[in-house]
Amino acid sequence: MRLLRIAREGFGALFAHRLRTFFMMAGTIVGIAALTVIMAMGKGTEKMVMKRVNTFGPRAIMLIAGGGKDLPPPDMSVTTLTLQDAEAVREQIAGLETVTPMAWNFRMSATRDANQTSSVVWGVEPSWHAAWNWYTVAGEEILDDDVATMARVCLIGQTVKRELFGGEDPIGQRIYINTVSLFVKGILERRGASPEGGDFDNRVILPITTAMRRVMNVDHIGAIRMITEDPSLMSKQAEQVRALMRERHHITPPREDDFRIITAMVIAQLARGASRTLSALLIALAALSLIVGGIVMMNILLISVSERTKEIGLRRAVGAAQKDVFAQFLTESLAVTFVGMLLGSGIGFGVCQVLAQVQSRPVVLSWQPFALGVAFALLVGTFFGVQPARKAAKLHPVEALR
Repeated sequence: MRLLRIAREGFGALFAHRLRTFFMMAGTIVGIAALTVIMAMGKGTEKMVMKRVNTFGPRAIMLIAGGGKDLPPPDMSVTTLTLQDAEAVREQIAGLETVTPMAWNFRMSATRDANQTSSVVWGVEPSWHAAWNWYTVAGEEILDDDVATMARVCLIGQTVKRELFGGEDPIGQRIYINTVSLFVKGILERRGASPEGGDFDNRVILPITTAMRRVMNVDHIGAIRMITEDPSLMSKQAEQVRALMRERHHITPPREDDFRIITAMVIAQLARGASRTLSALLIALAALSLIVGGIVMMNILLISVSERTKEIGLRRAVGAAQKDVFAQFLTESLAVTFVGMLLGSGIGFGVCQVLAQVQSRPVVLSWQPFALGVAFALLVGTFFGVQPARKAAKLHPVEALR
C-alpha cells in the first residue's frame, strides 16, 4: 500500500504539470520511436537479403568478367572471359551439377512498333533454365536447335512484356534488339528484384550464338554460372575456379584478377554488412536522443525540487522519511520514461505501418523493440532520476519550511 501511495503521489505531481511532463518525456518518445523503426527496417532488410539470396540461388557460383570485389553489373569493357573458359571449368572442376555461360549487355534498346524500352539482354544456352530455375509461363524455352542455328528468337521478361505489348499476347510477334529482328517464343516467369536490387523481369533472353554473333557482335562472354552438387564444397570449388582462371589468363600476384567470383554467401555478407553499419549508426543516434532526453528530464526534475521545497519540508515535518521522498521523485522519473516509452513505441509502430505502405522495402515488426524500450526506459529513468531524488531527500525539513 505504501508503494501504491508513493506512486499515486508521483503520478499526481506529473499530471499537475502536463506541459513540463511532456518536455521531460520528449527525448524518450523520439528515441524509442526511432529505435522501433530502425529495428523493424533492419529485420526487413534481413528478410530482403534472404529473398535475394534465394533468387540468386543458394547453390550457385558466378564467375563474372571484370575485376574488383563489388556486386555486378560488371565491367563491360573486359573481354577476357570466353566460351573456352566455360568448357575448362566444366571439364576440370569436380562436383558441379551445371555450368552454363552467358553473354550479356546491361543496356540495349528493345522496340516493337512505336513502343520502346531499355532492357538487359542475355545470351544463354538451354542449361541456363535449370541453372537459374527460371522457366517460361507461356511458349517455349531456349533449345539446342536455337543455339545450333543462331535462331532469331527470344524470351522476354514480364516487365518487357508490359512495356512493349501491354495486354497483348506477344508469342510469335516480332521485336527488335538494336535493329535485329527477333520472334518472341516465350514469356519468362516473374522473378522480382535481382541480387543487386535491379529488376530481374526487365530481361530479353536469346540463344547465346544469336546474342554473340547477330546482336552484340562479340567473341567473349560476361559470366559463367555454376551450380554445385554439394553446398558444403562451394568455398573450395570457388577457390579452384579462381586458380584455374588465373592460370588460363596468366595472372600472377600482384596483378589484379580480371574476373570476380560471387556466391550467395558473398551477396548476403555485403548486404548485411551495409545494413548493419547503417543500423549501428542510427541506433547510436537513437541512444543519443535518449541520453539527451534523460539530461533534460534530470534538469527539469531539479528545478521541480526547488519549486516544491515547501511541500518536501512539510512532508518531512509530518513524518515522511528520506527514503519516502527519494522514492517519490524516483517514481516520477521512472513514470516519465515509462510513459514516454509507451508513446514512443506506439508512434514507432505507426511509422512502420506507413513505411510498409509507401516503400518497397519490407518492414518487419517484432517484440524486440518493445523489450529494448522497457530496458532503456528503466535505465534512463533510474540513472537520471537518482540525482534529483537524492537532492529532494537530503533537504532539511526546518530549512525547507523556512
